[in-house]
Amino acid sequence: TLFPYTTLFRSNDFLPTGALPVPEGDQIIPLVNQLQKKFELIVATQDWHPKNHESFAVFHGREPGEIITLHGIEQVLWPVHCVQKSFGAQLAVGLETNSIERVFQKGINPEVDSYSGFFDNEHQNDTGLASYLVEKGVSELFIVGLALDYCVKFTALDARQCGLNTSLIVDGTRGVNIDASDSVKAVKEMSEAGVNIVQSLDLLTV
Repeated sequence: TLFPYTTLFRSNDFLPTGALPVPEGDQIIPLVNQLQKKFELIVATQDWHPKNHESFAVFHGREPGEIITLHGIEQVLWPVHCVQKSFGAQLAVGLETNSIERVFQKGINPEVDSYSGFFDNEHQNDTGLASYLVEKGVSELFIVGLALDYCVKFTALDARQCGLNTSLIVDGTRGVNIDASDSVKAVKEMSEAGVNIVQSLDLLTV
């Protein structure tokens, strides 16, 4: 059975050896490669930050993990990561990319972060993903990738707001977990917003 929908992934800098490491982030790659065979349409998102992005802690002389107010909204400060044209910004080593139909870049505006694959954190600009899915006739979205408690969560929440039937393949993702409970809270928040929480076996055995 092929699912006529789509799935998302991330970049080298989110792997354990990257600039913004997600613990065990590399462990999902074989599973994501296996899952790709079950989908007709696959897209990816890619952080594509200018080197002076204001979400970078060094820009403020602060430490990663600190929280500030940036242009009126709360901003977690991050290590320099996924800088445009860098190795760290490339889709993860080991990820099969031949089936990816399109890559949507985000976080390009240096003044605002962009966790979601759909919109920046202020919801002022979009990546084009929503209109692309409408154009392709997609009404249902399955999400995998990194990191569960930030980009995956906000992508899923925005997908629901866009009216998509959205599923999180929960074993196909991992969290940053600045706080140990962040991933658990993220899954709960997504579930309460109407995101279906599924396991890869739910798809692979069909």
